[in-house]
Amino acid sequence: MTNILSPLAAIRTRSFVSVLLHSHRFPPFSSETRLLKQHKPIYCRPFWLNNRQSFSVFSKMDSVGASSPKEFPLGLDASLEEEYSSQSSLLQDFTSIPTIDKAWTFTSDSGSQGMFSMSQPNLLANKKRRYILPCHISKESTNAVSFQWAAFPIEMSNVSMMIPSPSGSKLLVVRNPENDSPTKFEIWGPSLVEKEFYVPASAHGSVYSDGWFEGISWNSDETLIAYVAEEPAPSKPTFTTFGYKKDNSTDKECGSWKGQGDWEEEWGETYAGKRQPALFIIDVNSGVVRPVEGIGKSLSVGQVVWAPSREGLEQYLVFVGWPSDNRKLGIKYCYNRPCALYAVKAPFSKVEVHQSGTNAANDVSPIKLTQSISSAFFPRFSPDGKLLIFLSARSSVDSWAHSATDSLHKIDWSFSGKPTPDATIVDVVPIVMCPEDGCFPGLYCFSVLSRPWLSDGYTMILSSIWGSTQVIISVNVISGNILRISPGDSSFSWNMLALDGDNIIAVCSSPVDVPAIKYGSLACKVSAETSWSWLDVSSPISRCSEKVTSLLSSRQFSNMRIPVRDISENLTKGASKPYEAIFVSSKTQSRNVCDPLIVVLHGGPHSVSLSSFSKSLAFLSSLGYSLLIVNYRGSLGFGEEAVQSLPGKIGSQDVNDVLAAIDHVIEKGLANPSKISVLGGSHGGFLTTHLIGQAPDKFAAAVARNPVCNLALMVGTSDIPDWCYAETFGEEGKTNFTEATSSEHLDAFYRKSPILHVSKVRTPTLFLLGAKDLRVPMSTGLQYARALKEKGGVDVKVIVFPEDTHALDRPQSDYESFLNIGVWFKKYCK
Repeated sequence: MTNILSPLAAIRTRSFVSVLLHSHRFPPFSSETRLLKQHKPIYCRPFWLNNRQSFSVFSKMDSVGASSPKEFPLGLDASLEEEYSSQSSLLQDFTSIPTIDKAWTFTSDSGSQGMFSMSQPNLLANKKRRYILPCHISKESTNAVSFQWAAFPIEMSNVSMMIPSPSGSKLLVVRNPENDSPTKFEIWGPSLVEKEFYVPASAHGSVYSDGWFEGISWNSDETLIAYVAEEPAPSKPTFTTFGYKKDNSTDKECGSWKGQGDWEEEWGETYAGKRQPALFIIDVNSGVVRPVEGIGKSLSVGQVVWAPSREGLEQYLVFVGWPSDNRKLGIKYCYNRPCALYAVKAPFSKVEVHQSGTNAANDVSPIKLTQSISSAFFPRFSPDGKLLIFLSARSSVDSWAHSATDSLHKIDWSFSGKPTPDATIVDVVPIVMCPEDGCFPGLYCFSVLSRPWLSDGYTMILSSIWGSTQVIISVNVISGNILRISPGDSSFSWNMLALDGDNIIAVCSSPVDVPAIKYGSLACKVSAETSWSWLDVSSPISRCSEKVTSLLSSRQFSNMRIPVRDISENLTKGASKPYEAIFVSSKTQSRNVCDPLIVVLHGGPHSVSLSSFSKSLAFLSSLGYSLLIVNYRGSLGFGEEAVQSLPGKIGSQDVNDVLAAIDHVIEKGLANPSKISVLGGSHGGFLTTHLIGQAPDKFAAAVARNPVCNLALMVGTSDIPDWCYAETFGEEGKTNFTEATSSEHLDAFYRKSPILHVSKVRTPTLFLLGAKDLRVPMSTGLQYARALKEKGGVDVKVIVFPEDTHALDRPQSDYESFLNIGVWFKKYCK
């Protein structure tokens, strides 16, 4: 291949023409926009000032006449509107900072080429704007690298996925359908679109691009692509004015309508309409699509990869399968769902054609490769094809904690013939129970590159959590040796984007530093277990407004270790070790005058807040607040004993850890005890509402995003009722679980819940709720807010986002959420 950027040039041409054709669209909206109509000025109120459920760009025209009072949006007065206007401008600056999502590298005659995929909120469209930025990479010496960036990024409208072929000579672009439209596959070549295929809804639904079930894999000769898509929708009963119509058809006919038919389980939060991810193969030359046979509906499939091909042998696919013939519990963020690796024969194979009509051709049942382990995912083959490497969340599956410490394993693939179900599974990286101070705390990986290997063929590069930071590590899959290769003295978080040969392209950030690209190289190529050097990469991606740059330059952060209070004999060693908190503050803060403090609490609870850049938290910090971001015991990154110390103790151990962290910064003179507020979502909202009830005089203000307020109500309405049992009862949760919750269990849930303490709350509280949240249905937060209003004496504000799920991450919702959070804290804490 001579020039990998040439396919991108064709994309650029099409995108540029599209821009020209649509240049008549509205310019970016600002609060200063004016429109003229019949020569009369109309004031355009920014959409974020409207707290009603339906967003509207334009407010009602003010009535003519000096005596008419000004009409304010619901919940605002003159002073609050001024604060909204002031903060919204700053929030806009932070919101516009792009996010680096992915990167790829390719080798050409002129050197390495890079392609970065980025996203940016489009507030008016309420979608993410996605685009790519190409570059040429020149490694001038061991101490210098140059990235020559394209002049402008290329917007990729309506693109769900982009997958380069192994050689880099082709690019697959997938555009998922809206409604019942076909799925579009585009194969890009050196200078143009070589093929376009439209796959109708009768063949399959949308291709999965969720990061979990998602799997698209080119075969070695780049003629076939395996992928995961929603199986075709089942037929529904048809009715006409004469009643039920026999001989059902999937076509829409005039004078008839489709009934609902039987209800089917879906995969919960963020998977509305997703029932059965299935495996398909498309022939790149003909566009023929075939389902992979033999799997059946008892498995939901994902993460497919091609097994190494061998001359004269049948071609196999390896995929992850989740049992789906019974109750589908929510899978988003839940690694405690049992899963296994399977191998299945691939359609279109030459051997299959030669053996058609034989028993071998009819033997299409998948082979379960990981019989002896309860979890296996992210399968990757070593470059020589002799090892199959995979991650496991067996600790999560076995304990029912929704996330825990991972392990890494391998299976020998150097056999002749077909795979067998009795292959020996060998541990590469075992679960770490209690790490020594400063040592490797265990694996916590949420993604793996499709090709994560150095040229030696046995060194795997991964991103993993290490305390309150994300780091880059190398794993020798032969010896099991692990090395932290991102700088050991850095408290920033590092995330690997791509490999460029034996070099690493990574993104590095902190709570006060926007993401920056780094280029890592081996100081000595004799072994990967040597020191790495990291070079700064100048890029347009990390640029932001002068105002944001100035504000962030005045902030600083540190990772604090918080001693555990009241250590008992019942605690494990890992649960007795200090936990961590990230403290963000002004560089000029004096001990006598402290900025107001916001305590920030992550959800999960088995998750972690990282020392990486968050646009929303950086915005709050830039308003003049210190931040205390607490990774209470039960958080990831500190060993398995710390994780497992929390189930059964929620509402007490985690609450006490947060209070101890607050007292720690007060004792150090870093916080004013009269100016402390608290912010949390999901389990962080559980902690927020517990804290304002258990410590009613501690907090000046509180904000809860989709909070868990009443487990007794949540257990019967959530997509993860098992979570309620696991976190309430600990080890007994697995045996206690039932869909028919007993009165004794309901009482236990209630006693673990924040609503038990609602009568003591005196803290002004803002609730932000998503009406389509299947994880923590808004009824629990609404019940709590109504109870506060009924009690009286407490300021309560509720904002409901009618189209949002648990994360509240649609661009307009995220924007309005943090604008209201900033104004709420300013009202009560400044």
